[in-house]
Amino acid sequence: MAMRSWSPLLTVITLLSALVLVVWLWRGSRRWWRKALLVLILLPLLPATWFARQNHFEWMFHPLPNADYAKASDASFVNGSDMVLSVENNGEAAAYPVRLMAYHHVVQDVVGGKPIVATY
Repeated sequence: MAMRSWSPLLTVITLLSALVLVVWLWRGSRRWWRKALLVLILLPLLPATWFARQNHFEWMFHPLPNADYAKASDASFVNGSDMVLSVENNGEAAAYPVRLMAYHHVVQDVVGGKPIVATY
């Protein structure tokens, strides 16, 4: 976790250091292929700096922002053999089909008057 929290700052420092080094070496390079090599060395640092600021889990998991719910008798998209995640709280029950949760991974709901987050 420490590496994850420090990675954005470290990648910016690395990118700036590499930029200073490339500019310094660029001035002394007279041949075109040396300048091209400097650019090729610098190019991978640009996306690395950008990716360090991204949360790739948000790309993979797409939580439902406004989930719709149906009563068990109205849920024609759920088969009798489908696995579900179930929650019971204060006499109220809810079930979330694993087949649908496998894509979204997270659903927010209120069960028995208490807000919950179901995840798979």
